[in-house]
Amino acid sequence: MNNGFYKDLDTNFEQACALCEQTFSHAELVSMLISGNIPQKQIAALKFDKVETEEDAKALLNNLTGCDGKIREAVAMKIYQVLCENLNSRNIFSKLDPSVFADATIDINANICRLVVDSVRILKPDTSFAKEYTENILKYTLQALDELDKFIFRDKKYVINKQLFKLYWCLEALKYFFEMVDENIMLEILKRSSAQNEYTVREKAAEIAVLSENFKDIQKELENDSNYYVRAVFLNH
Repeated sequence: MNNGFYKDLDTNFEQACALCEQTFSHAELVSMLISGNIPQKQIAALKFDKVETEEDAKALLNNLTGCDGKIREAVAMKIYQVLCENLNSRNIFSKLDPSVFADATIDINANICRLVVDSVRILKPDTSFAKEYTENILKYTLQALDELDKFIFRDKKYVINKQLFKLYWCLEALKYFFEMVDENIMLEILKRSSAQNEYTVREKAAEIAVLSENFKDIQKELENDSNYYVRAVFLNH
């Protein structure tokens, strides 16, 4: 199926436009996702019609990480769409590797992160999936916090921002899975996140803190935060 890896954007775009006008069978779409080039995989994900087997789900999931951003975003959007529309697909995806969803949660593309978090929320009722997914997100959260602790003022801003972005999306995911984390560990995460200079991270910590009386101390600290958006979490709760 792969007719070559097109290295320039114009060629990719032209082929993607041509593929948009074509009709493909389900088997052809699966084959394109498995062995196609960038535009073929991207269009195959967008045109994917159904997920009825583990092979269907794997064809999508295997392109959620480790490939071109256009493919990852198309796949993330399709997985979320399928999970929303097809109840049976939830049973299929929840049996696949949760670590792939965890990796995609901290993608460099925020649109992908959002779609993946919304997808795993749908899969949360599967206890085994939720447990392993949470364990991976917890690992990434602590890694990001540890990296941030090491930085000094001379470090490049983009390096710091990368870890802050990662922490932000980990906290966004933990907001829906926090009860699966040991309370003491969750408290430590919230305490360390609340101490970050980046207000969006403190805002995420506040959004978790308001969910449980066990986080009262964090609530009291963030209720008087210097940033309006952090304080607003408590005003709107």
